[in-house]
Amino acid sequence: MADARWHRYVALGDSITEGLCDPAGSIALAGDREPWIGWADRLAGILDRDAAISGGGIEFANLAVRGRRVRDVVDEQIPAAIDLGSDLVSILIGGNDLMTPAGDPDKLAAELERGVARLRAAKIDVLLATSFDPQFAFFLKPLRGKAAVFNANLWSIVRAHGTYSLDLWGIREFRDRSMWSEDRVHLTSAGHRVLARHAAHSLGVSYWELPGQPPAVHEAHGSIRTSTWLRRYALPWAARRLRGVTTGDRLPPKLPAPARVAGRG
Repeated sequence: MADARWHRYVALGDSITEGLCDPAGSIALAGDREPWIGWADRLAGILDRDAAISGGGIEFANLAVRGRRVRDVVDEQIPAAIDLGSDLVSILIGGNDLMTPAGDPDKLAAELERGVARLRAAKIDVLLATSFDPQFAFFLKPLRGKAAVFNANLWSIVRAHGTYSLDLWGIREFRDRSMWSEDRVHLTSAGHRVLARHAAHSLGVSYWELPGQPPAVHEAHGSIRTSTWLRRYALPWAARRLRGVTTGDRLPPKLPAPARVAGRG
């Protein structure tokens, strides 16, 4: 029987990888953060079930924190992932950078490549995710050109450094409103499950739904009036930007120490 390919998976990134808007429900989570699960935790569950076929298992750490940017991943999260002895690292980052007027997609990609090169030099496998196609939200559509340039650079990084690629731009399910929460920025539980499934496929790992779990595309989504969205989400976000703060300031990583996976997926 073949050995499992990976034994310690560490997820890096911002609020999407932290798992915002994906309530854990009855799924047991390590740590004392609010009960979000997210695509990376779900992917860890898939990898663990795959490893169990050969008698192994996965340890998982999630270093993602809402509001983080490319420099945070490169300067803080990647060195931590190396120190934790990871053999698989996922990276999904760049959205917060691209939403700023000064966000240069070429410079951001060059900075991210430094971190990817460091991981590969340490013999760590990398799953590198592209940006989502921002046409799903009217207020993000002006960023589509910047996101496309950033993604073009990421594909070059994939080829140059031999990483696995997760093409979020090309996932058609994300054009469905049911994939997005009422804040119109974060994925619903349905969206997180779709992302985890595609991530597993990108790694060449088989995926199956847990018994009793409804298909992701059938999950209902929250929808609110634009005026409510502006008051509840857009204006507070703009105010934080003007003050130079994020909701993740002073927050520690979600799951900073590797732990055995149990009940995720």
